[in-house]
Amino acid sequence: MPSPLSRRNALLAGAAAGSALALTAPPAHAHRRPRGPFGCHGSPSARLTPTTLYVHPRGAGDFTGVQAAVDAATGPGRTLVIAPGVYRETVSVPADRTDMTWIGACDDARDVVVVHDNAAGTPKPGGGTYGTSGSATTTLRPDGFTARRITFANDWLRADHPGISGTQAVAVKVMGDRSAFFDCRFLGHQDTLYADSASPATVARQYFARCYAEGDVDFVFGRATAVFEDCHFRTLLRPDLSSAPFGFVFAPSTAVAAPRGFLVTRSRISSEAPDGFYKLARPWVPSSDPTARPMLTVRETRIDAGIDAVAPYANMSSGHPWQEQRFAEYRNTGPGAVITVPENRPQLDRVRAASHTPRAHLGDWRPR
Repeated sequence: MPSPLSRRNALLAGAAAGSALALTAPPAHAHRRPRGPFGCHGSPSARLTPTTLYVHPRGAGDFTGVQAAVDAATGPGRTLVIAPGVYRETVSVPADRTDMTWIGACDDARDVVVVHDNAAGTPKPGGGTYGTSGSATTTLRPDGFTARRITFANDWLRADHPGISGTQAVAVKVMGDRSAFFDCRFLGHQDTLYADSASPATVARQYFARCYAEGDVDFVFGRATAVFEDCHFRTLLRPDLSSAPFGFVFAPSTAVAAPRGFLVTRSRISSEAPDGFYKLARPWVPSSDPTARPMLTVRETRIDAGIDAVAPYANMSSGHPWQEQRFAEYRNTGPGAVITVPENRPQLDRVRAASHTPRAHLGDWRPR
């Protein structure tokens, strides 16, 4: 059983790590990296475009930190090329940095890591605590944000802070419309990936392709209209617990007026934990939006034995039972997808499934 400390060391070791943090399959061309810290993406002396900035932890770029580059990247359509390294900092991208792109200058997301270790209950220097949103290592507000081959992480550990009860620790909070992530990783424990919108009245379409996310409690959550395609979700061990459930993979909080919530398609859900120790999802109806009606569709996805096949859904609040939300499945496979109690596993028929697709969720937007 890997200890929490060994998991943190594996994160910082990047692509050389051999733990569950390295489960994302390396790309086919991982050993054909071009020369130079920025690979084929140019350099400060040979910029691909005038609006491209370069980040390198030891000074070979324009900036040594990601936040410094974001601060300098005023105006729309800026690109950050980020060299391999571990960037231990919090990063906040304002809403006016529209159509910004971050590119990991390598073939493997494990080589470019943006990480910090705040939790909701972490004391702030000026008093109070950070809260869930404030705990985020990276906060992305602009529309049109794109990331490629980057690891977003929060390595705050419960074992290090036994006196803190606010254990939510967000790796990334995404709020903008047309936000896309390709071949990225999202690492944490509770509340790892916060796929959100600016307000309950705002639709934020988000797309995650070939990504990897891990955690334990509600580690993919929020009210975005989010599509996860060809992704891998992995549930972690809980050294602090000895009985089920250890946690929940998804916790959508879709606004009642939103026609689309989370869609998981052609993906995989695996686990480090014993069989049946995790739930697939529970609905989150936040106090800030008491009329929310969470929506999750999981289709054509392999669900491994870590998920409780008999009762895969649970309530977060007794006043908002999961049966009254918009949860559905379609043609899933694996031991965690076996239908033993039909009323516990609402299924789409073929006609209804035709409206639960990436195209239906994303509308006129085609991520690329």
